[in-house]
Amino acid sequence: MGSPDHRSQQELAVTRGIEMEKEGEEGVDKGTWKHGAFHVATTIATPAAYAPLPFALASLGWPLGVISLVSATLATCYSSLLIASLWKWNGEKHVTYRHLGQSIFGFWGYWSIAFFQQVASLGNNIAIHIAAGTSLKAVYKHYHKDGTLTLQHFIVFFGVFELFLSQLPNIHSLRWVNALCTFSTIGFAGTAIGVTIYNGKKIDRKSVSYSLQGSTASKVFKAFNALGAIAFSFGDAMLPEIQNTLKKPAKKNMYKGISAAYTVIIITYWQLAFSGYWAFGSQVQPYLLASLTIPEWTIVMANLFAAIQISGCFQIYCRPTYIYFEERMESNKSISQFPLRNHLARLCFTSIYMALVTLIAAAMPFFGDFVSICGAIGFTPLDFVFPALAYLKAGTKPKNSRLRLFTRLLNVLIATWFSIVAVLGCIGAVRFIVEDIKNYEFFHDM
Repeated sequence: MGSPDHRSQQELAVTRGIEMEKEGEEGVDKGTWKHGAFHVATTIATPAAYAPLPFALASLGWPLGVISLVSATLATCYSSLLIASLWKWNGEKHVTYRHLGQSIFGFWGYWSIAFFQQVASLGNNIAIHIAAGTSLKAVYKHYHKDGTLTLQHFIVFFGVFELFLSQLPNIHSLRWVNALCTFSTIGFAGTAIGVTIYNGKKIDRKSVSYSLQGSTASKVFKAFNALGAIAFSFGDAMLPEIQNTLKKPAKKNMYKGISAAYTVIIITYWQLAFSGYWAFGSQVQPYLLASLTIPEWTIVMANLFAAIQISGCFQIYCRPTYIYFEERMESNKSISQFPLRNHLARLCFTSIYMALVTLIAAAMPFFGDFVSICGAIGFTPLDFVFPALAYLKAGTKPKNSRLRLFTRLLNVLIATWFSIVAVLGCIGAVRFIVEDIKNYEFFHDM
């Protein structure tokens, strides 16, 4: 336990951060449940999230793969509703995930959420940056088969475009971008599912194998890696930030938004995962579009949908880092008094952030590995473990004793199992990153 003075300084710092974030987000609580659904769907149902699902199923096999995917879907939907219910649990509005964690678990809750959120947002943006570059390169190669531009060029192009979008002030200002992204999600899923089934029917079905590949050790590590990939596919480390953009009653609107978003997610995720694994079996690629060959124009269309959707998802996950920087700007009165200097400071910081993400994505374009490690270390604690533990401590308990016992057991089970998933997924992802670094040079044109 720290001294009273030390605790009061911590509480003052956190309170000041809340006040600054409220000022920074003033006037944005105007969104409807539809806007909430756009934001939630954009952050979760990105092509970079569900395009690896057939590969994850191929690493687990049909029975375990289906069980893992369905249980993760139900668990993450339940966890999202828990977070929505806790947004104003003690009568105060918690505008960020960090401050929700602080209000329930104190100082360590604040900083643990801040750590996992930064890992999730940075890792997610590296992974989807690679996916966007891959999709843009595929479109380019369709029209210029002998073109000399590499994956790294398209990663840089995408980074420049995201730097432009980064100048929009807050999540609510992205609502129409994310509306377009949600429709692109549906377009990508519909196109990819249709083309996958078409390709699958063109393949000699007797040549398709669903058996697990490799040695026993390889099968185990692939299974671990797959659990991390599935956790990544449901990643949403921004629910309180999204809920803060909705008008009253924010909780009811968020419930409706989550329900609508998960309707889209279930329809797209399950169909794409099952059809992708059915079509290509154990030979399916980590990024499903790489397995598709005909007809070419539909593959181009799917890649365009993917790049559009990823552009919005990327922006949502930039915001925790941007908000932290804006807190520091607000505390510096010499900067905050001059709007032009504020804009220049924001441009400098967002440029540094984009340069870092672009450099890592270009240097190590191992998409599947970043998906797994990001899901294991970042999203699993935020989307599965923390919601269950937070509800056990701060949530409203059912009056019925049997229902209360069931709720407690369910939350303990979710927190325990997904803590194990986080560890296993991390082990599998680290192993494959080490293997890829051995096999490929930095800035390899994948």
